[in-house]
Amino acid sequence: MADELVERFAKLDTTCVSDAMDRLGVPCGLQGIRPVNEGAVMCGRAFTVHYIPCGVQGGTVGDFLDDVEAGQVIVIDNAGRGYCTVWGDIMSATAQMKGVAGTLIDGVCRDVPTIRELQYPVYSKGAYMVTGKDRVTVDAVNVPVSVSGVAVCPGDIVLADDSGAVVVPAAVAERAAEIAEGISAVESAIVEAVRSGMKLADARQKFGYHTLQTKQD
Repeated sequence: MADELVERFAKLDTTCVSDAMDRLGVPCGLQGIRPVNEGAVMCGRAFTVHYIPCGVQGGTVGDFLDDVEAGQVIVIDNAGRGYCTVWGDIMSATAQMKGVAGTLIDGVCRDVPTIRELQYPVYSKGAYMVTGKDRVTVDAVNVPVSVSGVAVCPGDIVLADDSGAVVVPAAVAERAAEIAEGISAVESAIVEAVRSGMKLADARQKFGYHTLQTKQD
């Protein structure tokens, strides 16, 4: 079944959604997350994965992928670790075959050339070739995780584009979509007004640009 709310967010950009979440007073921006493939847009419900450092015994780094459903976004909490990767070419190819919407990592990925060749959406804090095998292991899936200090829960909506990534808690997603759609319409109206000869300052004042993101009680 189509997820109509995800489809609505997929038509928006992260800037309008960020402004909408500011109005709601809910943090959403995942600082430091950047696209491996520029121009890619990723939107879907979160399937969350939590990693911890290995102990005496090694662990698995990617077997959870068998349980991810088409259309979901894999959100990996690797605590921002930059010394080892938790995502690469095999997982990207498999996820793409399964119809996964994309992967977001609080940490790094590897096999960037293949990821770009596949055009599979991966968002991370960088790239590093060292494997996570025998360094980190999955200790839980579909539990609340953290990316850049922002909570991400299973079923939250994740949207990412060239401006970065945002997460919208499921509990406020409907309202956030309504606000973001309104903001997008106002911004389009301002551009059209300027094209018609109105001064930018006047257009912004007319359409209330400076308070679009202001938190409301």
